[in-house]
Formats: sequence, C-alpha cells, structure tokens
Amino acid sequence: MVDVRFQNGVELPSHGLWLDPHKAKPLAFVSHAHSDHLAAHAEVVLTPATARLMCARISGKRVERLLPYGQTLELGEARLTALSAGHICGSSQLYIESEAGSLLYTGDFKLRGCRSTEACAWRQADTLIMETTFGLPQYQLPPTEEVIQGVLTFCRESLESGAVPVLHAYSLGKAQEIVWALLENGLVPMLPPAAHRLTEICAELQSGFPQGFLPLNVADAAGHVLVVPPGRKSKELLRSVQPQRTAVLTGWAMNPGARFQYKCDAAFALSDHADYPDLIRYVELVQPRKVLTLHGFAAAFAADLRARGIEAWALSENDQLELAL
Repeated sequence: MVDVRFQNGVELPSHGLWLDPHKAKPLAFVSHAHSDHLAAHAEVVLTPATARLMCARISGKRVERLLPYGQTLELGEARLTALSAGHICGSSQLYIESEAGSLLYTGDFKLRGCRSTEACAWRQADTLIMETTFGLPQYQLPPTEEVIQGVLTFCRESLESGAVPVLHAYSLGKAQEIVWALLENGLVPMLPPAAHRLTEICAELQSGFPQGFLPLNVADAAGHVLVVPPGRKSKELLRSVQPQRTAVLTGWAMNPGARFQYKCDAAFALSDHADYPDLIRYVELVQPRKVLTLHGFAAAFAADLRARGIEAWALSENDQLELAL
C-alpha cells in the first residue's frame, strides 16, 4: 500500500509529491483553483483549465506539468492520471498507480451533474483519499434543478417587486453555475471584477457557456441580478443598491435557520460538494481496501464506514500523522 503522511496537506513521500498542500512545496498536485487549495509551489501538476484559473488568482512563476483528463504522466516509477472531479471548472482527482498499489485522491468533488463543470469520473483503487465536507447523514441535498428553480423564482419575484436580487455565491464554481442558469432563463447577471474575469475564463474553456453576463455597475443595477461573493466587502459595495433582496447559495443552507445565520432573505442549498448519500455511493463505486477522510466531518464519516465493514481512518489536523498504508 502507498505511504501517506498528513501535515497541512497530503504527502506521498515515496513519490516526492504533495496533494493540495496549504503551503508552498517543491512539487504539488493542485486539484482545482479555489484559493484555499493554492500556494506558490515551485512545480505543479494540474489540468490545463486549473492552470488558467490559477494564473488569474495567484501571481508568480512556476513549472506547470499539465495533465488533461484521462491522460497519464510518469513520475518516477508511478503513473499519474487526472480524472474529472465534477467540483468546479477544471477540477480533477488524481489516480496513481505504482508497485505499491493504486491510490485515488478526490480533492473536492461531487457526483451530481452540473452544466458548468465536467462530470465526475472514478476508478477502482486500493486506497481512497476523499473529502467529507458533508459527512453526516443529515446532509442530503435536494435535486439541483429544484434548487435552481427556487433561485430563479426568488430573482423574478424580487425584480417584479422593484427590488434588486443579490445572490451571494463564491466567485469560482457556484457563480458560474448560477450565471449559466440565469442567462438560460432570460435574466441578466452582473458580477464584480474578480468574479467577472473568472467567469470569462470559464466561458472560454467550456463549450456552450451562454454569453451576456456583465461587469458590475452599481449605478445600473436595477433590472439585473447581482452575483457577488459572500462577505462584508460585498455588502458594503452594494450598500447604495436599494431596495435589494439577498440570498446565499451554499450547501450549509441545509442547516435550520441558515438564512438568519447568513443574514439574508433566503438561503438555497446549492453546493459543489458531494452530499452524504453521494459520499457513500462513491466509496461503493471505487471499492477501496482502505479509505482516508479529509475535511468537514472526516472522523464521523470514517467511523460510519468502519461500522459498514470498511477500513477507514480520518487524516487529522495534528502536527503530523504518518500512516503506513
């Protein structure tokens, strides 16, 4: 089995490779371009789309070893293959084959389909390292189309009442998913500069991405849908846009009282992560001999798998955890 270490990121010491480390490393696999998965690494393995998006989010020079989906890269005696993760544009899992066995690292992923991301793929692996953001049974997402229809209804009702709908969604991932849906349904979104630029890149990379999204102009916000990242800066930026109705797009909308927690008029459970049923299903698809869990409810999900007869352990946030796998 493959040796795995964890210290602010997953390390495969026998391959000299880190998987989504939080700090700069000599050689790292970058699964996707969310800011919490990026650092100023000397050399990176990533998909071409993630490379484009990473350049837009983090400056500096680095050696890029581009790995399109389904293609193989030799790293010493190991063979690395990128598989779509279904998380955001360009997101990928990493499948590793070596004399020590096979390993599949999911990064962030989801099985549910989405127009703005590639469908998730998988392969059988001896060891599965998976994210478990929603690793409790209570986290079961409603169908995506049902959630999207709820968002569209919220926007239309807001516009009809004379208010400006403001959707709080992360600039990369959910922003593109909801922008695509808005444009397909005759609504015109406006985005602040960073989100607009990332959406332009995604539109270039993805066939069929609809055109018509606009850069944010606060003075001309009436009649448009504003798609902005959550947080205090966005609220301050849009303070003069009145009247407005706000909604947050997050998987945590599954929690009771989410709209009060986020101080919004509505909360919609739109997520780019796998929910609990899909986490279980993914383990069944991969059929690993051992599962290692990361993020969210990692320990609880690992215990759940052990109760199901599957060897599983959480990779903790201790200074260093070394497992011989």
